[in-house]
Amino acid sequence: MVKQLRLFTVTAPLALVPALAYAHSGDHGIAGFAAGFAHPLSGPDHLAAMLAVGLWSALAQGELKRAVWAPLVFALALLLGACATMLSGWQGPWVEPGIAVSLLCLGLLVAWRVDLPRGAGLGLTLAFALAHGAAHGNELHGAAALAGMVLATALLHSAGLAFGLLMRPTAMRWSEGLGAALMTLGALRLAGVL
Repeated sequence: MVKQLRLFTVTAPLALVPALAYAHSGDHGIAGFAAGFAHPLSGPDHLAAMLAVGLWSALAQGELKRAVWAPLVFALALLLGACATMLSGWQGPWVEPGIAVSLLCLGLLVAWRVDLPRGAGLGLTLAFALAHGAAHGNELHGAAALAGMVLATALLHSAGLAFGLLMRPTAMRWSEGLGAALMTLGALRLAGVL
């Protein structure tokens, strides 16, 4: 019975996949702080990745002082990637696959609560953030929209951190299912379904 419940918990969210909106619509008209703030909340890939970065940090690091580094690096690299794309107008072909791969990797890191060496963890976080930033930088107009996106991202990281720190004692019961859901989302993105 427990095995069937776990299987249901992991696969039931897949029924919602057709209803999910694609976050990177190519809409180049996102302007203003409120629109920039709302943008990361509008797509499942960015929303899931931002929560997962905070969650993974909390589960792997365990203490807030160490757990904040990956979210901080992500927010700064996201800003860098978005600025580079906003200024150049060019988004490389690696961006969308990079986002999908970030979800696959974050899913593994959450599922197994992997504590990578600091340099490796921050390097991986940096690469993921550059891809997410480049995708959003192509859609945003102006500093206000960019500030809104970065603030929303930081708040999503904080929510993931808070949940992970609060629920860390019971993580063995739920992290594999949540990690599997993240990996599924990444695989669907990589396959072009989302």
